[in-house]
This record gives sequence, C-alpha cells and structure tokens, in this order.
Amino acid sequence: MGMAMIANRRTLVFHEDVFYEYFKPYRHPLSHHDIWGGHGLETYGEDFDLVRTLDPLYVWTVVDADEGSDQWITPGVRRVNRVCYLLTRLPHSDMAIEFRCRHRASSLTPLGMKRQINRLQRAIADCALRPMRPASPPEAQW
Repeated sequence: MGMAMIANRRTLVFHEDVFYEYFKPYRHPLSHHDIWGGHGLETYGEDFDLVRTLDPLYVWTVVDADEGSDQWITPGVRRVNRVCYLLTRLPHSDMAIEFRCRHRASSLTPLGMKRQINRLQRAIADCALRPMRPASPPEAQW
C-alpha cells in the first residue's frame, strides 16, 4: 500500500483524519452491523449484497496492510485483505488515493489537517480535468 503506481499515476497517501473530514463517511440505514465506528458495512451477507448495489464511486474498502498492523482506506470495492466497506457523501472519482490508519492512532494538528486538505483539494482539481463517468450519490439508489 501507499505510494504505488496505478495506471501511471502516483497514489497519494493521507492521514485517516483527512478522509473523515473531507469525504464524510456515514452509516447506511440498511446496514446490519456496528463496525468501524458504526460506519462500516460487513464484507459478507446482506451488508455485502447492499455494497454491490451502490455506486462504487461512493464506496471505499478498509484493507489490512501487507506488512505491519496498519490499515488503509482505499477507493472502490476490493476483495482481498478487506476489513469492511465505507460509504461517503462525496465520490472518490477513481482517484489514486489512500488513507493510512495507523495501529497507534494519532490525530493531525489543525495546521496539519489544513495542509493535507489543501493538498487533497489540489489533487481533486487536477483529477477533475480528466474525463470520468457520471456519479450518483448512494442516497439516490435507495
């Protein structure tokens, strides 16, 4: 994970606080489990069936790292090393982006958060310049 090359794009890595602040994860009203702070959808059963019906641009997968005990929030629906799925109010637009969830959690300072949000917004603006398919918020699919 982290700093990988995906389709000739460098993967941007941010602190997990930036994910919560910018993309606004939420609990789907039809979720059946209370995981990942109440926001997560399970990787099996009715939760996974629900995930498969949602627009993948609003779905993220929490995965275990290959090494160490950190976890990563990655865009889209993945099936390997998955812990759970998260839904957000804003789409990831298939960006090459990951959010690191350190085993020994720490929060960003207000200045650190501002810097990372600014970096993310610049990356999103750059991403908007390339063509993408239209997205529909998950709420539109209920």
